[in-house]
Amino acid sequence: MAEAERGSVSRPALSRCIAVPPQRFADEVWARTALLSRADELPSGFDDLFSADAVDELITRRGVRTPFIRMARDGTVLPASAYTASGGYGAEVGDQVSSERVFERFADGATIVLQGLHRLWPPIMDFTRELADELRHPVQVNAYVTPPSAQGFDPHYDTHDVFVLQVSGEKHWRIHAPVHVDPLSSQPWSGHRDQVAAAALEEPVIDAVLRPGDALYLPRGWIHSATAGGDATSVHLTIGMSTYTHADVVSALVARVGDSERLRASLPLGVDFDDAAQVAAILRETADALSELVGRADAAGTAEALARRFERDVRPEPLAPLATLAALAELDVSATVRWRGSLRVHVEADGDRVRIVSSAKTLSLPIEAEPAVRRLVEGDPVAVGDLPGLDAGSAVVVARRLVREGFAVTPA
Repeated sequence: MAEAERGSVSRPALSRCIAVPPQRFADEVWARTALLSRADELPSGFDDLFSADAVDELITRRGVRTPFIRMARDGTVLPASAYTASGGYGAEVGDQVSSERVFERFADGATIVLQGLHRLWPPIMDFTRELADELRHPVQVNAYVTPPSAQGFDPHYDTHDVFVLQVSGEKHWRIHAPVHVDPLSSQPWSGHRDQVAAAALEEPVIDAVLRPGDALYLPRGWIHSATAGGDATSVHLTIGMSTYTHADVVSALVARVGDSERLRASLPLGVDFDDAAQVAAILRETADALSELVGRADAAGTAEALARRFERDVRPEPLAPLATLAALAELDVSATVRWRGSLRVHVEADGDRVRIVSSAKTLSLPIEAEPAVRRLVEGDPVAVGDLPGLDAGSAVVVARRLVREGFAVTPA
């Protein structure tokens, strides 16, 4: 993208979480440093995403089960039996949330953690999908509900980047620089427990109270702890971003070691792994063969492997089976259709056919449908009768096929 164009990218979901322009965030903040954004610097609060009432609804009426809920107090995660029970007649599952037990633990100072809200709560589902499309990294959301003056977890770091969005109440955050920079998922804070504890005693980089509408960004590895303040319950959302790394690119390349005859070759008969000289020679030969493989690896193949992983990690917009079937029965030239949100595809012209390839399926249509398909992939809703390159009857047929196969949807 040209430099002049880059500054104009709005990224609306991301812009709700940061008080700096998105391109400045990308260039100066992302994966580098913490960022505190106050409510008066942000475009809106977060009441539309979540609320204290939403917490009560999930606890009392939604039949939430583990692992979508957990509780912690003073740095200790409580056993599931402390806040779950059988669902009773007609729902005989042993790990369904018990509102009575949750209340007892919460009144005693335990924090409620509602996990995977990007799969449970519709406003967060939509927001998370938009944010993942903008970041191009997988995103998940938890809610932390802490009673006044309580602390749920000891100082620690996460192996994923986070946005903290304060929904209601107050929370006092203390942020310290990493003791282990850019940890991978296999490098949790518990492996550096003493260093983390020592760092948490030093002067924090950020020492601030988050109030409703405030936001905080933390790269992975940044040490943090939080205590609810005031006399009101604190509710905040933690948006976790499982960032792809250069290590992931290496993994994608290593997955292709079978393409190298040298790397497929057997080690010498009688190799002695206790002989440092023998092992050093094998390492040199292996590194040379790996370098040769990397040198001839095509970027397109590696990019395709990483794209497939992103498609597995980020789900497209869910389909409503009943509403979609009803809409199909009434779909005509006056209906409006749009591409299914977050559904990534390749559109390929192949002779007299156009192929739409997703990670789940491939759909083949007559080549005349290519302009209509490409128009829909751009994302904006289109009236069926306005689909380019097709007469009215053909447009209805193509639109119905795309909706029936889950590539397009009819907006509510």
